[in-house]
Amino acid sequence: MKCLTIRQPWATLIALGEKQFETRSWRTSHRGELAIHAGMQVNRAICLTEPYRSVLARHGLTAEDLPTGRIIATSCLTGCIEITSHEVQQGWPGGNEYVFGNYTEGRFAWKLEEVVPLLHPISAKGRLGFWEYPVLEEEM
Repeated sequence: MKCLTIRQPWATLIALGEKQFETRSWRTSHRGELAIHAGMQVNRAICLTEPYRSVLARHGLTAEDLPTGRIIATSCLTGCIEITSHEVQQGWPGGNEYVFGNYTEGRFAWKLEEVVPLLHPISAKGRLGFWEYPVLEEEM
């Protein structure tokens, strides 16, 4: 299964359904299944700022509770949108989604749908870019 490592708290925000776009500096042509891997780093300072703090708290979480080094969810990557001055001027995507990503012109917003948190997160090292994990159905 194709995986993407994302730092915390952003990986958990995706797994919780609070973040629908992952913003990256690079475009992808991949569409389809994508596992979300929580990297080893937690940005503890940002977890104390709003709206991060209150969104995590709504789910009973703090920076100390966030999983690291684990595949925590599966999703379907359905699109890759280049951020242009038009989107920025229109205030897209708005709300917490805008705060949870980097929507600087020239970056890319990857649309993640059908996100399913894993009941039993899978320990994995992770890597930069896409990487493969030989997922067994019974692990999911």
